[in-house]
Amino acid sequence: MTSQQPPRIIRGLDELRQITRAWKRAGETIGVVPTMGALHDGHLSLARAARKSCDRVIVTIFVNPKQFNNPEDLANYPRTEVEDARKLTPVGVDVVWVPGGEQMYPSDFTTNVSVSGLTDVMEGAHRPGHFDGVATVVAKLFLQTAADQAFFGEKDFQQLMIVTRMARDLDIDIEVIGCPTVREETGLAMSSRNLLLSDHAMMKAATLHEVMTDTVEALVGGAEFSTLQGVAMTRLRAADFTEVEYFEIRAHDDFTLLTAPTRPARLFAAAWLAGVRLIDNIEVPVKG
Repeated sequence: MTSQQPPRIIRGLDELRQITRAWKRAGETIGVVPTMGALHDGHLSLARAARKSCDRVIVTIFVNPKQFNNPEDLANYPRTEVEDARKLTPVGVDVVWVPGGEQMYPSDFTTNVSVSGLTDVMEGAHRPGHFDGVATVVAKLFLQTAADQAFFGEKDFQQLMIVTRMARDLDIDIEVIGCPTVREETGLAMSSRNLLLSDHAMMKAATLHEVMTDTVEALVGGAEFSTLQGVAMTRLRAADFTEVEYFEIRAHDDFTLLTAPTRPARLFAAAWLAGVRLIDNIEVPVKG
């Protein structure tokens, strides 16, 4: 049974560590869900997974400036802390960790965490420095919360693989767990950025997942990806997508670019609609 008490909002690291040490002394396990706020059902599904798996749950809210390469994108990112805390109440989250900018990055902060290889393609290629910012802040959140398990959505699959590798390489004693993408009824992957779309644009945005699903079905049926890729571009442009940054198949373990699903792979896409950047990925069954 989940508690109906609102989660405790913590802003100071000393207070957070006092709480987590008490939990650890009691033999309780801690699950963490790192977020940038503007919570939707996708985030809540991660919190519920953490609640099911762990004795205690921490949801973090920090709009991380180090992972934005566009200042306008950072300024426009939704900030809804009060509403976020309300949404977390029925889930039974124990603590919402809301560090300030000076807490995370003091004026003399000089450390950068970088994961090579996995960060060179897709999001990393189109958003320089993005994954250094992700890896740095997530490493800090893992250490600050002393969590045993961390829960991330598969919508940001590249991010999931990068933080998993980062934790392994740095010997951070935490298990990173990927959870299925939560979607709107139209198939559009839930994202905080969806709040920036009008109702009309939201309907158009559903075309991205529809095109991706059709592409995978045709690929499994034996069609050549180079042909399907061209068809996908045409359909997306017809749905008012202004730019498709990438639409490609990559191996899901090391992101090797593939022309056919000869090994476990995913179809990845990033495209702009109505001034909003949307990303998605879906599994591609191995051929044969």
